[in-house]
Amino acid sequence: MTPSPDRKSAAVALNRFGLGVRPDEPLPADPQAWLLSQFEHYAPLPAAWADQPPGAALVAGYVETRRELRQADAAGEPAIRQKLRGLTQERYRSAVNARVASALTTPAPFAERLVHFWANHFAVSIDKPPVSGLAGAFEAEAIRPHVLGRFEDMLMAAERHPAMLFYLDQVRSIGPGSVVGLRAERADNARRRGLNENLAREILELHTVGVRSGYGQEDVTEFARALTGWSVGGLPGLPAAQQAGEFVFLPALHEPGARKVLARHYDQPGEAQASAILRDLAAAPATAQHLAAKLARHFAGDTPLPALVGRLADSYLRSRGDLPSVYRTLLASPEAWAPMPSKFKTPWEWTLSSLRGLGWRDLRGQQLAPMLAQLGQPTWRPGSPAGYDDLAASWVAPDALMRRIELARRLAAQTGSQLDARVLGPQLLPDGLGQASATEIARAESPATALALLLASPEFLRR
Repeated sequence: MTPSPDRKSAAVALNRFGLGVRPDEPLPADPQAWLLSQFEHYAPLPAAWADQPPGAALVAGYVETRRELRQADAAGEPAIRQKLRGLTQERYRSAVNARVASALTTPAPFAERLVHFWANHFAVSIDKPPVSGLAGAFEAEAIRPHVLGRFEDMLMAAERHPAMLFYLDQVRSIGPGSVVGLRAERADNARRRGLNENLAREILELHTVGVRSGYGQEDVTEFARALTGWSVGGLPGLPAAQQAGEFVFLPALHEPGARKVLARHYDQPGEAQASAILRDLAAAPATAQHLAAKLARHFAGDTPLPALVGRLADSYLRSRGDLPSVYRTLLASPEAWAPMPSKFKTPWEWTLSSLRGLGWRDLRGQQLAPMLAQLGQPTWRPGSPAGYDDLAASWVAPDALMRRIELARRLAAQTGSQLDARVLGPQLLPDGLGQASATEIARAESPATALALLLASPEFLRR
């Protein structure tokens, strides 16, 4: 039996734009209107996130523990290091659980998916010790409040957040001609720190205009000079600041003078200089094109049609970076509603859709961070500022698929005979379960095996 057009559109809305079907919720009668209505129901700080500590408190705690470590003798150092590792792991796992719980219970799964998209666009990685306890706070404070706002505001919040400043070594950047830089030069300090270009480079290459937009090395260096002074308050070895653990501008680190970036002249004083550059980058046509291509790739296939990318870029420029306007253009584009599943689910997406499909509304006492790491996509650990890849080729390796099958068996065994996969299949895949998969599920030796086969079926692996 061929699914009706309404069921096909509902499947796209729930699985491609959303986070997966919940069998206890009805299919939307008007899929596009249902997606748009979620903008009114999205909660920047939902209950799942409410108990997470703010980033400033996490930074202050990290700095204090590091101070204890520096002052400890040889006998006391191992215990303090163990305490730091344990506390960092606890905070990381708690934040991952909050992220998953929010995805399971949200009334706005499309908006929640957009949070995940933008958090990956502005990727930080827990490979660096200060970031491992801060990654959740970064998403909660820099991404979630702005996902339905203007890109410029999200850009500013992301680049100023302590997690980003730590991750890309901005806290180590000192203008050579600044007060501190000149003082270090006079002292001939062999360990003195100089200009660090990491944040400037990644803003240009990844966060805004993109790698093939025409900027050069001199633009990176000039932007890095403008960014000097952007730091985190209360760090040892830096000038004192009142806002411990928060973004601060430290004038003594700032490289004086006017800057020229992408052929534009910036002579603003202090902190305002880099802020002006960021505002211009947010408004640049190259940024519109770069962001449009990423959104189109995420929702309409690994090789989206240029017409869709152009439409999204035009919407971005016309609305001056108003993200909901871009999302509305996306939802109005027929390319995004192609009935054939166009994207292979990442491990994160597959896990969420599996848990939602099995009816989970809480974590049932489980830690989700180890589960996602086992699948090959540990949360907030992409390993590079580029974030996790959004292409099928990165996730279809045989060993990666075997890990999903193993987890599907575990989840199915926990569910037992509570769900009938023959009934659940058409619910989770309103656009139809293939005949081969349906036959295999019907012939399964047990209800748990049938559920595992459903979760590992080719149809469920795509969105």
